[in-house]
This record gives sequence, structure tokens and C-alpha cells, in this order.
Amino acid sequence: MKKVLIVGTLDTKGEEFSFVNDVIQSQGVETIVIDAGIFEPGFTPDISNVLVCKKSGNDLEQLRIVNDRGNNVKAMAEGAAKIAVELLEQGEIGGFISLGGSGGSSIAAEVMKVLPVGLPKILVSTMGAGDVSPYVGVKDVMMMYSIVDVAGLNNVLKEVLTNAALAISGIVKNKKPIEASTKPLIGATMFGVTTQCVTTAREYLEEQGYEVVVFHATGAGGKSLESLIESGYFAGVLDVTTTEWCDELVGGVLNAGPDRLDAAALNGVPQVVSVGALDMVNFGPVSTVPDKFKGRNFYEHNSTVTLMRTNIEENIKLGEIIGKKVSQCTGDAAFFIPLKGVSMIDIEGMPFVGKEEDEALFNSLRKNIDTNVIEIIEMDNHINEDEFAIAMAKKLIELMNK
Repeated sequence: MKKVLIVGTLDTKGEEFSFVNDVIQSQGVETIVIDAGIFEPGFTPDISNVLVCKKSGNDLEQLRIVNDRGNNVKAMAEGAAKIAVELLEQGEIGGFISLGGSGGSSIAAEVMKVLPVGLPKILVSTMGAGDVSPYVGVKDVMMMYSIVDVAGLNNVLKEVLTNAALAISGIVKNKKPIEASTKPLIGATMFGVTTQCVTTAREYLEEQGYEVVVFHATGAGGKSLESLIESGYFAGVLDVTTTEWCDELVGGVLNAGPDRLDAAALNGVPQVVSVGALDMVNFGPVSTVPDKFKGRNFYEHNSTVTLMRTNIEENIKLGEIIGKKVSQCTGDAAFFIPLKGVSMIDIEGMPFVGKEEDEALFNSLRKNIDTNVIEIIEMDNHINEDEFAIAMAKKLIELMNK
């Protein structure tokens, strides 16, 4: 059985890490404890802070003298991550667990970045009830809110830590290898308002012998797609829903960063791209929409999601950005434009229907896409019509077969 990797600052939270270590070992699961603290540990680790510091190219005594918290965290996180990679390559690690406040959680986050998808990762953190995206990133992290500060054992913290330790123990003990698919993998992007399109395309591709992995275009979904493309997971990409660029441009809450649409283009992965949900910017509850957007066309998707219709100027800019992004393609690619609407609510009788806005987007795309690099295919369909979805799927198969 593989071991659970425990990484933490044993100088400030030695008692808590010792407790977690004991619970895991009581389940018959071995551990490897890495000390990422600066000063003397509360109990003896398997891998010392001296070695961790050395791996990052720093001197522990010098870190102690200067004692700059930010620099300390950065150095120890880097060293711990390098050691984790070595242990992973040696086949030692079956799971990961850590705990802490913002500093300890950031160290854990750096280590979890180098651990593969599928390897269980649990982080017990005081930061677990807020924005956890800096700690989760694009990995399958299970984050547990510590309820109380990780500052001395008490009945509340013991309950939380026991549950976390038992969880990682149980996963490692019962982990079964998943049989790898022999089918070529395709990455696809979907939003609620493009579900019909992506579902139809997915079903068609699966009938043709492909396996489709669908990403929810919520910012994190786009980042995950880009990361997995970079890692070589996909034979092709069906990027139907490029809406995250609306949030990146306008200031919504579901942006995927400025690198969205780069990975497939720059790595030569065959792709079909479209304009799914470029009619909307995402915000939280109505009360959270910035005042500068007063008077715009809003649609309350549900109690926690408010959508704002992109205007003509924004659509022109989106066409410029996306056109230039896809024109970077080093592999075979096609761009599909549905002339009758880009989302479920951009159609006659629905709140975001906008012929002028859509035409501004389409004209901008026509102007900015280099047709020597990527083919533009325009269809007199709505994005959610089966004919449009299947045409995209067929085109992707054609490009992959090249």
C-alpha cells in the first residue's frame, strides 16, 4: 500500500500534525511527514526542514535570521514541492493531506500543484469557507473548513482533523486503479445556455468512438481545460463555449484569465471553436453587481447568478481578442459562427436576443481571424440546433483524422 504524504509547518502546528499522523497510522496506513516549518519541529518528521530548505536553494539558518514570513513560506513551499515530485516518481505517494492557516495552506497549494489529478488531496484550512481558488487551482483538491483556528487541539478541531485523517486513510486503503480508456479523448466546453449544443455534439462524437470530457465554463473550468491540453490529454478540442472571455474583458466573476484559448492553438491540437454564451457577463446576486453597470440589460439566472448582456462595443472587442487568439493556431482548426444566436437566451422571445450585438461580434471575428490559419464556417442556425452541433463534431473528426 502506498503512503500518505503529510506536509506542514511542524514548528507552529506540530501538535496538530502529530494528531493527524497518529490517526492515519492507526488505520494501518503509513505516512511520510515533511517539515515545511522554519524553526525546531514539534515532533520528528521523516524529511527535515533542513533538506526542504536546501531543495529550494536556500539556507535554513539564514532564513531564521532574516525571518521574513513571505520569503520563508515561498522557500519552504518550493522545496516541499520538489521533494513531493521525487517521492511521486519513486511510487511512494498514495495520498496527500495538510492543514493550516493562510501560510500553511499556501505551502500545501504549491505541493498539490505538482501532484497528478486522481491522487487524493485533502487540505484542512481556516481559509476553507472563503474564496478557495488560490489553494485549489485546477486540481481535484478536497478542502475542509477547520471551523476553528489550527492553534492547539480542542474538541472541535479534533473532530475535524479526525474526519480528514480518516477520509484520506480510507481513500488510500480502498483506492482501485481505473481502467484507462482506449478511446481518443476530446475536451469540450459547456454552459447551461449551451447544454443542448454540447450534449448533441458529445453524443455524436461518442457514437463515433471518442470519449468526451466536458468542462463547465466557469473560469475554473476553462483553466482546467487549458491545463489538461498543455499536459497532452486531448486528441482534439470542441471549444463551443468561450464565454469566459466576456468576464475577463468586462470584469465578471467567471473569468479564466488572459491565457484562455492559448493551449490548443499553441500546441497544435486540432480544435473547433465557437461563440457560445458570448452574450453574457456573470455576476453574483443582483446586489453584488457594480454600480457602473446600472441601466444595462440584466437577467437573474438564479438567486446567486446575475447575467448582463454584452453590448456592441464589448462584442467588437471580444471579436478582436478571440480572433487573434485562434489565429495563433499551429495545428488544424475551424471557427463556427451560428448566425441565429449564441446562447439559449439569445433568441427571439428571450431576454438577451440582440441582432446588432451579435452582428458586431461576427463582423469583428471576420475581420480579426486569419483565414490562412483557421477556417471560418458560418451557418444559418442557432447555436443549440442539432444541425450546428453535429456539423462542429464532424468537422473536429475531420481535423483530427488529418
